[in-house]
Amino acid sequence: MSRPLVVGVGGFTSNVGKTTLMCELLRAFPGWEAIKTTRGHYRSCGKDPHACCVSHLLSEEPMIRSGREATYEAGKDTGRYWDAGAANVHWLIATDDQIEKGINEALSHVASKGVFIEGNSFSQFVRPDYFVMVRRSGLDQIKKSAKAVLPRASAVYVSDDNSNLGTSDYARVFSASSLPLLFSDLRNITTNIT
Repeated sequence: MSRPLVVGVGGFTSNVGKTTLMCELLRAFPGWEAIKTTRGHYRSCGKDPHACCVSHLLSEEPMIRSGREATYEAGKDTGRYWDAGAANVHWLIATDDQIEKGINEALSHVASKGVFIEGNSFSQFVRPDYFVMVRRSGLDQIKKSAKAVLPRASAVYVSDDNSNLGTSDYARVFSASSLPLLFSDLRNITTNIT
């Protein structure tokens, strides 16, 4: 099988609603899979390596967990993907230096025609067919990884706004009230590529 259709969901900062949007997308596109990317740190993040949620999973190679048994945990992002109807969930855990190898390996596990990938850093190595950046209204902060990939954005989703936001200089802008238009954009992409 050739590479699946890749739709990325990145965020301007943490806790802006990326996982919630991922779940909406998975509900709207039955049969699609999901990849969660987690960049881990040994000690560079400044946290106690035993307290960091993935530091104990890091090794010389990127780790990919696939399937419900390996990725489902109620309330966690990967569990929410399953609950939203993902056909399969893959969790990539890697250091910054392992993202390129890891995302390509994770994509090789995808059996469906399309996959939603949550994260920013993967898009430096795999060009998404469509890339949505999630932000909150009135929040001007943008983390370094988001700033690096923002030029690749196809659209921006404002997670806490229900107005129809129109367009901006760099992408189409959607909100909860215009989510069906985002779905329509994605359906057009799937039709044109497949």
